[in-house]
Amino acid sequence: MTFAELTTMRVGGPIGRLEVARSTPHAIDLLRDAGETDEPLLVLGGGSNLVVGDVGWDGTVVRMASGEFDIDGELVTAAAGVEWDHLVRTVLAEGLSGVEALSGIPGSVGGTPVQNVGAYGTVTSDVLESVTVFDRTTDEVEVWSPERCGFGTHRMSVFKHSDRWVVLDVTYRLRRGGQSAPVTFPAVAQRLGIEVGGTADPADVREAVLEQRRARGMVLDAADHDTWSVGSFFLNPVLAEVPDRARECPGQPDARGTKLHAAWLIQHAGFGQGYGTEWGNGTVSLSTRHTLALTNRGGATTADVLKFAAHIRDGVQSTFGVDLTPECHLVNCSF
Repeated sequence: MTFAELTTMRVGGPIGRLEVARSTPHAIDLLRDAGETDEPLLVLGGGSNLVVGDVGWDGTVVRMASGEFDIDGELVTAAAGVEWDHLVRTVLAEGLSGVEALSGIPGSVGGTPVQNVGAYGTVTSDVLESVTVFDRTTDEVEVWSPERCGFGTHRMSVFKHSDRWVVLDVTYRLRRGGQSAPVTFPAVAQRLGIEVGGTADPADVREAVLEQRRARGMVLDAADHDTWSVGSFFLNPVLAEVPDRARECPGQPDARGTKLHAAWLIQHAGFGQGYGTEWGNGTVSLSTRHTLALTNRGGATTADVLKFAAHIRDGVQSTFGVDLTPECHLVNCSF
């Protein structure tokens, strides 16, 4: 089997050995077995934020595939392998709100604290109660509070660039009462016919978010190559000082300086929606709906993706003096 079969970008080479963890205890056993043999180990969830080199992974891949979750009042605990959007649909049907703005995001529950997954004004840390992790160094299972997870900067956590801790399950604290969290994203509020900051039926917010995501090619569809991606390939850069050439780029204050919009930088560096079909061998391009997604148009290799990513990065650096870095996790590859 190859990573092209298990990731949303649909690229990546062969897997040395694949183990599928069907429950949390099974996952712990597999992780401990790997630790005893010192073999290379890669933990995989939904594959929605992962790009692996064409050489693949000459070791063991543990795929988190447990579908277990529990609803206890306003607390929802789900195993790392639960499909994220399935959980969102289920909790909304149970009368809970708080994650409706995160509808349609690909991937699994285990990835939500790793990326501090967020969209349309909501981030995971807004609703996170605790995370159960396996520490590969101490061989222990621990329950962490949100404060220990290292949130605070855009899309970051202590899990992001470390393979020491493996997320086993996540507990979210949601709300009952029939009203959504305040809708802070203008386009979603407009679709709902409410003011920014207002609330609505959570199910209606979900549908508005899904409409917004579909319009941008961000709901997985095997027939739509705009969705053959890892979502936003580049992080919004945070700079202590914005270069003069980038002064017109929209931005927001950040604890480390100013967070600029990567999509604006890409667009204004000359890379519009759909750019790339006539560049290179045509297997990779920007999405035809927005400029943050690098998409596999069919038949792409990881080398094709990274060559194109470097082309976009270098163009932004040349135009604005700003370095873009990948938001996705690169394994056995770089650019």
